[in-house]
Amino acid sequence: MEKSQTSVDVAKFHNQPRSNRWGITAGFSASLVGIGLARFAYTPLLPAIIDAGWFDPSKATYLGAANLAGYLLGALSGRWFVQKTSTVFALRSMMLLASVAFLACAFPVSYLWFFVWRLLSGIAGGALMVLAAPAVLAHVPAPKRGMAGGIIFSGVGVGVAASGTLVPLLLQLGLKQTWLGLGLISLLFTAIAWSGWPSQGIKPINAAGHPRKSRNTTLLALYVEYALNAVGWVPHMIFLVAFVAHGMGQGLEAGSEYWVLFGIGATLGPLLAGVLADRVGFGTALRLSLVLDGVSVCVPALGVSAPWLMASSVVVGAFVTGTVPLVLGRVHELLAHHPAQQAGAWRTATVGFALTQAMGAYGFSYLFSSSGANYALLFLIGAGAIALGFVVNITAACFKPS
Repeated sequence: MEKSQTSVDVAKFHNQPRSNRWGITAGFSASLVGIGLARFAYTPLLPAIIDAGWFDPSKATYLGAANLAGYLLGALSGRWFVQKTSTVFALRSMMLLASVAFLACAFPVSYLWFFVWRLLSGIAGGALMVLAAPAVLAHVPAPKRGMAGGIIFSGVGVGVAASGTLVPLLLQLGLKQTWLGLGLISLLFTAIAWSGWPSQGIKPINAAGHPRKSRNTTLLALYVEYALNAVGWVPHMIFLVAFVAHGMGQGLEAGSEYWVLFGIGATLGPLLAGVLADRVGFGTALRLSLVLDGVSVCVPALGVSAPWLMASSVVVGAFVTGTVPLVLGRVHELLAHHPAQQAGAWRTATVGFALTQAMGAYGFSYLFSSSGANYALLFLIGAGAIALGFVVNITAACFKPS
């Protein structure tokens, strides 16, 4: 009853059983709401929050970092929540939490109120990252998981592009209305995903399968590279729109246009990364991504013309999402003979990513405040972090995986 494999990606998706298609759609919606909107919609909102006087620039940037701190907590606690409830309940409740957080942020009761809800939205996003894709992919046939994973993670990019397009339009109605509008959109996608989750949850990884049993030097290096990437992306993820709007003096509308470009790159990134990995292997693809990514992160610090900045926005956006399936594929590649360790290794990589990104976000926010809004410094440090990741990658290549 199985249909012959086709090279056409769209056909691969439609050839899935109906339940799998619904699951992939649910995973896509979770990525869109939990990461694409809950995290990235704040970037085009940042200048408007400052201009409206809700919070001063320093506090507003720290609120952006609060979401990343929550992401770490969500990545750490996602599996615990599943064990106390169920996978389906956890996924549904996390999407609801992200949606409610948008609605709550429409009312700037106090800095603490806003901080808590931004933190909670991050928790929802982190939990969805470690739970959603594995829950769906576990029910997808192995030969079709690459395309399915690409569709799921492309939801992040669609959310980024949507936020860059919708936020400027919604802001014409007011800042409060913008938060409410994003909340309603999130609730809509939560409703779409509600019945799409597979009924069977993920089996917990037992202690014998814990990735720390492995002494694979290349795997340990991969964790470090992924964590350094997380630091390197922070300037684009938090400050890109503010850099264009305030740092370059081009206004919020121009800043949002660059954010749409970032989102277009983020939408295409997972699919393009998968094609590249199929041709050259995950290890080589990841190494190439570190080079292109590091150069692109550095571009805004060089005072270059608009076409270069546009290219930087697209390329960095592509790698923010495209690196995720590359790292996941590399984990599976390195642990091909230890499949029981793969899920735990992916969780370790995600937690390390979240930890360093949260630390980086707070560090960059402090630098931004203490340096008198020196945007160039932020992008240079980000590029340096990715360059260090490349050095780790090359160094680890000198050692054979154990």
